[in-house]
Amino acid sequence: MSEMAAASATLDVFPFERALAEDVRRIVNRLDATQRAWLSGYLIGTLNTAAVSQPAAVPAAAPIATIVYGSQTGNCETVAKRLSEALSAAGVSSVMLDMLDCRKVELDQARHLLVIVSTHGEGDPPDRARPLYDLLHGRKAPKLASLKYSVLALGDSSYEQFCEAGRRFDAQLEALGAQRLHERVECDVDFQENADRWIEAVVSRLATVRGDVVAPPPSLARPSATVATAYTRKNPWQAPVLANIRLTARDSSKDVRHIELSTEGAGIHYEAGDALGIVPRNSEAEVNALLEHLPFDGDSAVEVNGVNVSLRTALTDHLDIGPLNRSVFEKYATLSQRRSLLELMEQGAGDRLNAALRDSHLIDLIADHPAQGVKAEDFVRILRPLAPRLYSIASSPHATPDEVHLTVRIVTYQSRGRMRGGVVSTALGSATDAHARVAVYPHRNPAFRLPADPNAPIVMIGPGTGVAPFRAFVAEREALGSRGKNWLLFGDRTLRSDFLYQTEWLDWRKRGALHRLDVAFSRDGHEKVYVQHRIREHGAMLYAWLQDGAYVYVCGDAQQMAPDVDAALRDAIRTHGALGDEQLEEFMLNLQRERRYQRDVY
Repeated sequence: MSEMAAASATLDVFPFERALAEDVRRIVNRLDATQRAWLSGYLIGTLNTAAVSQPAAVPAAAPIATIVYGSQTGNCETVAKRLSEALSAAGVSSVMLDMLDCRKVELDQARHLLVIVSTHGEGDPPDRARPLYDLLHGRKAPKLASLKYSVLALGDSSYEQFCEAGRRFDAQLEALGAQRLHERVECDVDFQENADRWIEAVVSRLATVRGDVVAPPPSLARPSATVATAYTRKNPWQAPVLANIRLTARDSSKDVRHIELSTEGAGIHYEAGDALGIVPRNSEAEVNALLEHLPFDGDSAVEVNGVNVSLRTALTDHLDIGPLNRSVFEKYATLSQRRSLLELMEQGAGDRLNAALRDSHLIDLIADHPAQGVKAEDFVRILRPLAPRLYSIASSPHATPDEVHLTVRIVTYQSRGRMRGGVVSTALGSATDAHARVAVYPHRNPAFRLPADPNAPIVMIGPGTGVAPFRAFVAEREALGSRGKNWLLFGDRTLRSDFLYQTEWLDWRKRGALHRLDVAFSRDGHEKVYVQHRIREHGAMLYAWLQDGAYVYVCGDAQQMAPDVDAALRDAIRTHGALGDEQLEEFMLNLQRERRYQRDVY
């Protein structure tokens, strides 16, 4: 048995739970001999340090803080790690848990619970937060009178249910008897500043638990950038465009592109399942059109994030001037004091307000209700920050080093007499000349990962552009020589015009890298057929794969596809596993906790 195989076998037995064992194995398998030797010495050193600082006869005290995070795209986990580092720097012991791994016993033992959670869909908690959310809101919820807590809620104010999941966690913890350590803090898409303030506040309060009063922890200062972390949303890599190829036929109702970007010399590292962040920039034409309706000069000085810039620069690089949402509408109504807007706002969710918001952009609001008497600096304060767009990476770092591939649907539509387009997708679609560059940065998605075991089978369900990460998965497994079976279920509108990467899938199937391919084209027959129909059709085989240890991955639309696919999976498992309702729920929860059911939906 090889050294690596021996290590993997040991992890299956002691002392790790399966999920943690897979995390460790995944990391170890990526290391070369030199890196493994360094890591061994480091771990031995930490053990020796611990032995010196704490006599072996004295049991370790329970951690002062328990950090739980519920993340859909990885942002909450990133904040949780920063919080953990800040607590450590202040001498406050802590433990960090994915909400999926937080059970009743952890809540019973917690002294101070620090909750970091995003909102998904229409006010829902992320997939991995759902079991903890259900526990807290169910009949088996623990009594938490001795617990102190604080909630950091991440959200997007363009949605009506802004930060709703965080609000619900906050309210339910209070209802169960817990006391607030610090008031809930809510963050919009540009979350870093509010998150840092919350971290400083809770760390300072917890430091007093030890009897010390400390200054804001130095760990909140940004670490010096390494090769792996040099590029961020505020410091992106200007990636040259290597290819921009239309995947759909000319007669398709959709324009989907395969885009290849160069990362040569950037030192950008990623794994299959990660995303690429694209830094957006509003088009010159859109900014000029808006300025024509504003009573301000484009050269007017305004403040954005503490920096003075011209209004034109603010509208181009920093602020969202696209689709109108309720928050911006209400702020503009209050700022402008226009009676017609104030009346609409007072109606709340009335039909007239919904009609005013439907298909409207900021320019429509300004054109219909001019900003007379409004100051430029006040106007920019009501606008949301221009948020980066995340695209699932469609390539493998081992199969195509120094490149990142994306699968992008170009969004264009017409409303209120104007031609509209997605800020990023439209720019990507036009990035066709030899000198085109795209501002990008890597975004980790640790909740969407291939199995650590290369022999484990996988089932990939990805309609439309949701197929992107599965192109990366198959390429990665082939490049690494993984022997696990791969099954893809793909769906779109028509076979002739919309079968994304058809030649590659068929070639992979011919070579044996793709073991099964099932497709559903909704507009090719008299009745519409979707991937969920194929799941039910092949339910017996799917259940057999699950019994053989298969991992199931779903990527794509969160509003309709993901719930329909989830229902079909449950039906197949219930039917072919002969499970009752309680058994089915336990089966699905175990799949999640074993990281064998992972979703990247948006």
